[in-house]
Amino acid sequence: MILDTDVLSAIVSPRCPGKVVRELEQAEGPIHTTAVNWGEIAYGLARHARGDSLRKAYETRVLPALEILGFDRECAEVYGRLRARLEKKGERLGEADLMIAAIALHHGLTLISGNTRHFSRVPGLKLVNWLEG
Repeated sequence: MILDTDVLSAIVSPRCPGKVVRELEQAEGPIHTTAVNWGEIAYGLARHARGDSLRKAYETRVLPALEILGFDRECAEVYGRLRARLEKKGERLGEADLMIAAIALHHGLTLISGNTRHFSRVPGLKLVNWLEG
């Protein structure tokens, strides 16, 4: 599984949904995120007034449990085909989301995200929302 940025943010929130906690506790196998997601988190931390304390929370509670997947040549190939396919259908997706989806597809992993409206456009992407209900 790959945790999207919104799920990573929820983990360090004092109002973290109980469903997220339960799902993480019951997760089998490795838990991943992507370098793209971590870049979005790093950007948010750099802009946040409490960025330093939040970074410590990520470094102690989140990062030790994750493997960060990069965007390599194989992911770039998936990205290119996916972008062309979506554009041909008149469906655009943001660059970061396209890269995240390509990484998930290349590795055959489920994306855990509350952003189902956007990611549901991606053919073949396994998508689960831990942030609803």
